[in-house]
Amino acid sequence: MFKILDVKQLSKEIKSMKVSAPEIAKKAKPGQFIVLRIDEKGERIPLTINDFDPKTGSITIIFQEVGKTTKKLGMLKKGDFLIDVAGPLGHPGRVEKIGTVVCIGGGVGAAVIYPEARALKETGNEVLSIIGARSRHMVILEDQMRKISDELYITTDDGSYGRIGVVTDPLKEILTKRKIDLVIAIGPIIMMKFVCLMTKEFNIPTIVNLNPIMVDATGMCGSCRVTVGNEIKFACVDGPEFDGHLVDFDELTNRNARFLEEEKESCRCKKDF
Repeated sequence: MFKILDVKQLSKEIKSMKVSAPEIAKKAKPGQFIVLRIDEKGERIPLTINDFDPKTGSITIIFQEVGKTTKKLGMLKKGDFLIDVAGPLGHPGRVEKIGTVVCIGGGVGAAVIYPEARALKETGNEVLSIIGARSRHMVILEDQMRKISDELYITTDDGSYGRIGVVTDPLKEILTKRKIDLVIAIGPIIMMKFVCLMTKEFNIPTIVNLNPIMVDATGMCGSCRVTVGNEIKFACVDGPEFDGHLVDFDELTNRNARFLEEEKESCRCKKDF
């Protein structure tokens, strides 16, 4: 059993949860993820590790309440327990001396990009960060990102905070004016797709962190398969990070939508809440 040490409300739909997981905290690195199960009847879902502290033996996850399991997860309080937390899973992100790196987090993707951006900064890179959200109340980790970024840009779809527009707007300005060595984009599939289309025009290497539907997260079920450079890859064991210019985003979008109706029906079943 994994005890919940703290829960914070970051926005109306987004929460941060600190969980006691000493063995995971010892080994976790930026870019890796865990798979959790709330109770013995619950499904297994992947969530990226937002932070980890080997000294306290804790890991932090950030999630948006969008489906049945994340809504049930959001109902848990400090002192409650999770029945299963497996990890750290996946390959760590690329953390080395690169030069100037643009780190882009769209929506809850800001929680995923943060540990990588922090590690890249600590390694001696210049870090330019972009956070995108639908509106002001969906912007998360602004203070944390500002502390580890040489420059921080914030965009909102409705213009309620930062600049109106999407993450590719400041990205295009940066790529036009600056020499950029690497772009890392994490967030909604459509966002990552258009970031990669833009960086390909400028011939800038781009890494994306993919979070397709997973079941066992060990490479056996094939649920999280993605096509990368005309090859079949499994996000759980080959990723979760890939060369964004080689990812088939259209196929990924279609595969991620294959259980939408079942998810809606599951959420309508009130007896499970």
